[in-house]
Amino acid sequence: MDKKIALELKGITKVFGKITANNNVDLDVYKGEILALLGENGSGKTTLMNMISGIYYPDSGQIFVDGEEVIISSPKDSFKYKIGMIHQHFKLVDVFSAAENIILGINDGKKYSIAETNARVLEITERYGFNIDPKKKIYEMSVSEKQTVEIIKVLYRGADILILDEPTAVLTPQETEKLFAVLRRMRDDGKAIIIITHKMHEVLSLTDRVAVLRKGEHIATVNTKETTVSELTEMMVGKKISLNIERSEPKNSCDRLVVSNLNCVSHEGVKILDNVSFTARSGEILGIAGIAGSGQRELLEAIAGLQHIDSGKILYHNPKNDEVVDLRDKTPLQIRDLGVRLSFVPEDRLGMGLVGDMDITDNMMLRSYRKGHSIFLDRKAPKNLAQEIIKSLEIVTPGTSTPVRRLSGGNIQKVLVGREIAAAPSVLMAAYPVRGLDINSSYTIYNLLTAQKERGVAVIFVGEDLDVLIELCDRILVIGSGKVTGIVDGRNAVKEEIGVLMTKTTSIDEENGGVAI
Repeated sequence: MDKKIALELKGITKVFGKITANNNVDLDVYKGEILALLGENGSGKTTLMNMISGIYYPDSGQIFVDGEEVIISSPKDSFKYKIGMIHQHFKLVDVFSAAENIILGINDGKKYSIAETNARVLEITERYGFNIDPKKKIYEMSVSEKQTVEIIKVLYRGADILILDEPTAVLTPQETEKLFAVLRRMRDDGKAIIIITHKMHEVLSLTDRVAVLRKGEHIATVNTKETTVSELTEMMVGKKISLNIERSEPKNSCDRLVVSNLNCVSHEGVKILDNVSFTARSGEILGIAGIAGSGQRELLEAIAGLQHIDSGKILYHNPKNDEVVDLRDKTPLQIRDLGVRLSFVPEDRLGMGLVGDMDITDNMMLRSYRKGHSIFLDRKAPKNLAQEIIKSLEIVTPGTSTPVRRLSGGNIQKVLVGREIAAAPSVLMAAYPVRGLDINSSYTIYNLLTAQKERGVAVIFVGEDLDVLIELCDRILVIGSGKVTGIVDGRNAVKEEIGVLMTKTTSIDEENGGVAI
């Protein structure tokens, strides 16, 4: 039996000033289908989905739902046509229960009944295999539980067409498999599902078809079982590229950073790092895996001097003079000058990493202005650095004088990461350096980190994709609830094994008296 088209776009165009975000896009998704939407950063994926969900309005083109042309000028309209979007960053009220968040904003003229809402939520969970307590408060939930609430929220409103933006970005492999099982049941129930993701293995294992955008235009839609990662990447980029991480063997490796019994307590008295011990060595990449909020960020900030340390040691072996220095005694600026660099890519890149109204050259100067010897700052070296980073990372920009806020999110991120790599550190800590980047840009960053390793740098890499951690890193340290729950060899690691370690709450020391390796 032929499937019916649930949603169809014809000739959709959206222009922002001189930039054409989407140009004459034709796209369709069937009932009972999971469609992946792929494209490089800045290819127009989010803009296109925002027009379907009512956040933007197209300049030209038509949208059809169940064969009927519709006008979607607000999110309220999209719900009217049974379209629901689950955003990457959740929009939930922490002090409310799951059920209260789910019915928030619904005005159906009926008298509010929490008992009826709880019953309806349980009905949806049983139908699709969710595992959620409707009475549980949001602040008590894990990331996957919060995502479940977001999905149930759109199903409760009757959505038959669902759009999920990077749904597995912060999930463990086990949580990802549970989500995929739910999505497959929803597909079998006749739902039309569009998933935006940069993880190719998820595309191949979950979806039925793949639509590819390039520079705002729809390149092709292909059957998933008839394509490969190389073909999809070539369609995205417009040329053949290599997607291999050449993991070389560590050479002349020696201890560069030795962390012993590190403890950090928050202002509220909660232990955020609990007796953490490990060693980072020159010429190797040490990966750090863990569920979001397990202490990865605080660990790197403690090393960089940005997080208060209650007890423990961070011994830095300086390659310039073989001196051993305890970084606990140093200020963040002194730690940076020793050659220990932190490149943390936050969710708010412009709020924490760069100054949006300043151009690329000036953002390079943020790292060096203190060394100026006069009131007139030297702009030549930072400009040359900016040009070098633009070229090596293929940053899409009119030039070095372009304000950073005018760049796409992925290109802003390349500026942020490139600036730290260019500082030639002896210890480079890269936290989420490919967060939200397309596959081509991501592999550029991976190869840059490998190049740093081959120069003898001790690289500490915090990532969200376990497949990449296993392929890129020499060793992987796993953190659960602020404790080191395991350290595994990257060459022999199994994704499921790391996933189990991520959810443990006892450290390797507590279990068997083990020591950091």
